[in-house]
Amino acid sequence: MAALRIPDLKGKAFLVTGASTGIGAAVARALGEQEARVAVHYNASESDARKVARAVEKVGGKAFLVAGDMGDHAQAVGVVERAARHFGRLDGLINNAGSLLGRRLVMDSDEAHDRAVVDLNALSVLWASRAALPWLRKRGGAIVNTTSIAARNGGGPGAALYASSKAFVSTLTRGLAKEWVKLGIRVNAVSPGVILTPFHQRYSTSEQMKGMVASIPMGYAATAEECVGAYLFLASAALSGYITGQIIEVNGGQLMP
Repeated sequence: MAALRIPDLKGKAFLVTGASTGIGAAVARALGEQEARVAVHYNASESDARKVARAVEKVGGKAFLVAGDMGDHAQAVGVVERAARHFGRLDGLINNAGSLLGRRLVMDSDEAHDRAVVDLNALSVLWASRAALPWLRKRGGAIVNTTSIAARNGGGPGAALYASSKAFVSTLTRGLAKEWVKLGIRVNAVSPGVILTPFHQRYSTSEQMKGMVASIPMGYAATAEECVGAYLFLASAALSGYITGQIIEVNGGQLMP
């Protein structure tokens, strides 16, 4: 991505939630390569987030670290406000924060787990987007949400709640796209498949990974960097200015809707 230049991203201010590791970190670094200003959000992984911020600065971008639990309404709103006020503007929001929070069958779950999964993976996207609205509508901007292949196939063992929360994100993406298009805001999403991130290191066994990879026509699980192009495309009005309410599937052919 270092050789790729997307002129309309230069100098723009973006908040990337869940940017300390995985796809969020890759997107933050890629925006830095476009000389954008990037608010690098993290919750618990401060040391990783600092590495990402240094990488953003090293390649020509400007970085700002912002911490908070996106599964908590007040903190989620605060993350957006601090990022926007630091840069004095907000041109794009990448809603990427999320986690499985453990594989648990629906029959074995409880209210606390239910709410934690839904608040982090689903409602955080709503809360952050709504908090970003007053800033984005000033100049027009883009929201890019991270949904998942699980939103379409129901997820793997113990991931039904996660999958359902991602389906919420997919539908919210389309709903906000319709609501906010007249405000000059485009809302789209990227739907990753099996990606080699800490998510699977934490929650998937080697046997589960083998089974998932076996169902991918391209024959391998992608790196986080292989998802980046879709995010940059949707973030850039020059490249995707007539696109809103869409979900780009990045899954190696595992799902062809």
